[in-house]
Amino acid sequence: MSNWTDSSGAQMNSPYVGHAGLSVPAPSSRYILPQFEERTSYGMKRSDPYNKLFEDRIIFLGVQVDDASADDIIAQLIVLESQDPDRDILMYINSPGGSFTALTAIYDTMQYIRPDVQTFVVGQAASAAAVLLGAGAAGKRYALPNARILIHQPAMEGTGGTASDLEVTANEIFRMREWLEETLAFHTGATAEQIRKDIERDKILTSAQAKEYGLIDQVLTSRKASGQV
Repeated sequence: MSNWTDSSGAQMNSPYVGHAGLSVPAPSSRYILPQFEERTSYGMKRSDPYNKLFEDRIIFLGVQVDDASADDIIAQLIVLESQDPDRDILMYINSPGGSFTALTAIYDTMQYIRPDVQTFVVGQAASAAAVLLGAGAAGKRYALPNARILIHQPAMEGTGGTASDLEVTANEIFRMREWLEETLAFHTGATAEQIRKDIERDKILTSAQAKEYGLIDQVLTSRKASGQV
């Protein structure tokens, strides 16, 4: 299974393991989102914040990047394209990263659909999530001031087996890394050689540093100052 891990070996697909290898206790229950009723032309409708975001063409990636979250995001992207192929889609990101194949599934869909996908990082965009941040439409990639962005090389778990098995795994890791280097180079304007050097170890960027690096286009402080809707 192709999961990204940090240099300490912590699994990137675990939502409760930090990039420094620090374990965070799993919450006993998720914060309960408020629900409310709205009057529509069809009568009263019960809704919640995520439904309201979707109605405004906003997708929120607030979990690890895995097959389940990728399927949800891809479905939303395709539906929003069908509703209005010429209107931008907004993707807010606060994610520790995760699966390589889930990343590429979301990435390919973002590039495939007609609408531009604006990306916003709040909190963090690490590993696979950082690639999605940088993959937003040119000129439409944003970060809030205290966001944290992390890029690093991919890794695989479960690398035991025969010499032939290890060779297959090594070749796949090299393929994943080459894709990552070329993709980040394309979206940042850096060379693949520079990306290769930078991801040897975890590279942590502030919002301002991410802008200088080319992963985002603008650091936003408020809607009033930026003119964002």
